[in-house]
Amino acid sequence: MSDAPGSLVAESRNDARRARRLRFWRHVRRQPLGVIALAVLVLLAAAVWLGPLVYRTAPNRTDARNILKAPTITHPLGTDELGRDVLARVLAGGRVSLSVGLLAMVVGLAIGMVAGGLAGYFRGRVEVVVMRLVDVFMAIPNFFLILVVVTAFGNHPVTVIVTVGIGFWAQMARVVHAEFVKVRGFEFVEAARALGATHPRTMLRHVMPQVAPQAIVLASLGVGWAILTEAGLSYLGLGIQPPLASWGNMLQNAQSYLWLKPELAIYPGLFIAVTVLAFNVLGNALRDVFDPRG
Repeated sequence: MSDAPGSLVAESRNDARRARRLRFWRHVRRQPLGVIALAVLVLLAAAVWLGPLVYRTAPNRTDARNILKAPTITHPLGTDELGRDVLARVLAGGRVSLSVGLLAMVVGLAIGMVAGGLAGYFRGRVEVVVMRLVDVFMAIPNFFLILVVVTAFGNHPVTVIVTVGIGFWAQMARVVHAEFVKVRGFEFVEAARALGATHPRTMLRHVMPQVAPQAIVLASLGVGWAILTEAGLSYLGLGIQPPLASWGNMLQNAQSYLWLKPELAIYPGLFIAVTVLAFNVLGNALRDVFDPRG
């Protein structure tokens, strides 16, 4: 008999979880564009990371006899000004651009979650210091700040990743701070603190799950921004440097041949546009799924 109340509580929790999952998937089915965007990103990721297992042409192998050639069976997208295979370079550039975008967003997400979470949870002086720092960073145009840092510290891929991530942390911190301030006043959070839960446990176990959906939405939107920023830096010669391919430096190399062979710019430009659009559509769909009431 003593196990009956416990079993009822466990069954009630399972029913609540099941109901939440059903609501979640019901909202997902109402977002066909989001599903399409996710499918596009999955296919794109599979192409750039698994494609070289099938298409084994080296992206940096030059061939002076096949400069600026039209598409053939051997080179499905043709060759560039150095005789390099364009398809192989698009795939290699995709790996670099997607990696930079995703890793930069991890950096921005980590810094923003920690800073915004501490400010929103502890309030007081911590909040004043962190939020004034956020205001300073948001007052400076992101791209200008990134240009200054990359120019000062070099354009190594790690530097580019960290710099682009730092350019996004303030926006993430502001959103996380607002969510922490709202959630910390909920009754279940107050109850956890009253029962003796430590600050780290309260933040990670009770507050963070409520904040995570908004952070995920902003991060998915931010990946597209990070990819676009890296492409802009590389196009200006301040991002990923040759011979390492990225979609941005492929655009830079193609600008001298726009009239002779415009497809050299069209291919990477099209991949950038599709990828950024897919991340933006996915982010908007996730926002509607997590907050269907708007």
